[in-house]
Amino acid sequence: MTGFYAFPNFAPVKTFEIPEFYNSPLLSRVKDFRSDKDPKKKDFSPTLLDFGSVRFLLARHFGFCYGVQNAIELSFRAIRENPGKRIFLLSQMIHNPEVNSNLQERGVRFLMDTDGNIITPFSELKKEDVVIIPAFGTTLAISQQLADMGIEIKTYDTTCPFVHRVWNKAEKLGTENYTVIIHGRPGHEETRATFSHSSANSPSLIVKDKKETQLLGDFILGRIGLEKFEEIFKGRYSSTFDPIKSLNRLGVINQTTMLAAETQDIANYLKQVLIEKYGESNIKQHFADTRDTLCYATNENQDATQQLLKQDADIAIVVGGYNSSNTSHLVELCEHRFKTFFISSVKEIESKDTINHFDIHKEECKTTHNFLPDKKPLTVVLTSGASCPDAMVEEVLMKILSFYGNTKTVDEAMASLN
Repeated sequence: MTGFYAFPNFAPVKTFEIPEFYNSPLLSRVKDFRSDKDPKKKDFSPTLLDFGSVRFLLARHFGFCYGVQNAIELSFRAIRENPGKRIFLLSQMIHNPEVNSNLQERGVRFLMDTDGNIITPFSELKKEDVVIIPAFGTTLAISQQLADMGIEIKTYDTTCPFVHRVWNKAEKLGTENYTVIIHGRPGHEETRATFSHSSANSPSLIVKDKKETQLLGDFILGRIGLEKFEEIFKGRYSSTFDPIKSLNRLGVINQTTMLAAETQDIANYLKQVLIEKYGESNIKQHFADTRDTLCYATNENQDATQQLLKQDADIAIVVGGYNSSNTSHLVELCEHRFKTFFISSVKEIESKDTINHFDIHKEECKTTHNFLPDKKPLTVVLTSGASCPDAMVEEVLMKILSFYGNTKTVDEAMASLN
């Protein structure tokens, strides 16, 4: 694997009760075929689904991960088990607009948006209300606030177990007197939650990318002053963090959906900074060997996307929520090799000539005309984020397929797999 915190390819073994409308008959067949041939998940090469005039290169791994399936199961269970009760989600359960909309259609209300802004005041909550904690987890302060109101949150706490793993690693680093550097998007729900848990045990600081980490390195080595440090990192370090005293002993953890290669680069860079300052013979006293804090699905999806980049294709389509961190990183990878379109659903494909898509760099929606090259056969890379239902990916595949005549049937395309 190429991931920073490498560990065996596995997810906890469990069968989830997921609403049938999230499943894809076609993609389930493809995934079952690959699992039968490669049960240990050692082959990350894509699947070629050949319909004749259109060929789809499907990533070896995509779609719902363990944490997302767990969150969906618990959320729908909360609805079934609490008829007549008011049910609230702390914020978006996962970063997929269709899944969140499905819950809202069933009466679930949101307390906050993804940035932590209040939608439903906590003062309106009652002890008998049901509150679902999203897969990203939440801060210690919010957990305590709900507990003080008498609201029980453990039953429907959908926090991903891999997020808990990060929190446990942060706690361990704290007991060993390390300052925790968190690689994550500062405003992301998971990063806010991880910062809260980490700060309870050790001085903590958030860096969003390699560029910021290099500025942190410059401060550690005395190349920039305290004023510049405060300008860059204000509001992103804990109350126990002292810029002068807290940067001599570091451990790196991350938001579980960050780009693995970037986290690795950040950790390697900080290690070299501390070697430069304290000497290689003393590095074990100043830099922690942290592992196992990237989600298995993030690793698998990114590794599978890396294998897609070795293929020849005309365009790439990535399906997922525009605020999904793990999905945006797949887009970022695909853009290195292909003309890439990031769409939230099949609705963004208006016709054979027009597609609406999201630009991750300018953070804005765009419309592109003539997006499908005039080529036969057309080869399309297709993948999705860990919070995207397979049913949505199949809809995209079928929509593209509908633009072309004389295509093979699904059974014929499946029969060509080997």
